[in-house]
Amino acid sequence: MKRIVFLALAAALVVQPALAQTFPSRPVRILCPFPPGGGVDITARAIAQELSAPLGQPVLVENKPGAGGNVAAAEVARSPADGYTLLLTLNALHAISPHLYAKLPFDAMKDFSFITPLVSFHNVLVVSPASPLPSVKELIAAAKREPGKLTFASSGNGTNIHLTGELFRTMAGIEIVHVPYKGSAPALTDLMGGNVAMMFDTIPSAVSHVKSGKLRALAVTGAARSPLFADVPTVAEAGLPGFEVVSWYGLIGPAGMLQAVVKRLNAEAAKGAGSNAFRGRMEPLGFEVITSTPDLMAQMLAADSARWAAVIKAAGVTLN
Repeated sequence: MKRIVFLALAAALVVQPALAQTFPSRPVRILCPFPPGGGVDITARAIAQELSAPLGQPVLVENKPGAGGNVAAAEVARSPADGYTLLLTLNALHAISPHLYAKLPFDAMKDFSFITPLVSFHNVLVVSPASPLPSVKELIAAAKREPGKLTFASSGNGTNIHLTGELFRTMAGIEIVHVPYKGSAPALTDLMGGNVAMMFDTIPSAVSHVKSGKLRALAVTGAARSPLFADVPTVAEAGLPGFEVVSWYGLIGPAGMLQAVVKRLNAEAAKGAGSNAFRGRMEPLGFEVITSTPDLMAQMLAADSARWAAVIKAAGVTLN
């Protein structure tokens, strides 16, 4: 029996590198869980372009929006674990969705093979140029003077943008009213029109509006200032010590992928994300390259999940 087990293990050690060398022998799909044009889609297409040449096969992006990303995630989770169907995921899909949905069609951690994170980005607290609120400290002071008067917009109930506002509300000890929209675009339109007081939008989404003067940035949510807004302080610098929110996108596949294939994809994706072409496309939009190992990616998601679970519970956020 021991000899049989030994031979099986030895065979596996030989087969895995061999499969990695022949992978891929046909086109690879990357599912994007959101419509074309957004940050996830831009990232998916940028990394697909970088992967095609070293893999020697077309890497195709297929948009599969629906249910906040859950439609695409569910399809990848039930796909063959051969490396030919991947997902350009976002940390919120694994760290936030499990705490909001009573039943998901997949286990956010167990049903996937993690490959590498790719890019991170911060949110930015923005107000209308006509807003009387010049700073975070003034905003908090105004909210304390008149609890429940100030409103904050989001791209939808339970989104990262919504929960960033809830974390701000909780840490600042203020009462501000959440106004959810069906996406960032209509929320920003109402914000620019003065119909809501503020919003924690993503930097990639807000940067053009801030640069054009249609919005005014009060603070960014990272631990350090954004290169795109060098004069804008962090929320922590601006009056709320310890506040930090970072979002990120990464590449994953179905659970059970051969480690040799995961290792190959990790190496090629990290190389591609570090290229001048990829950085030149992503960094002007406010993205930062953050590739790492599959194990570290899993640890990052676990840490994010624990943090957002506490925020969701404290804020009493539910999805109807």
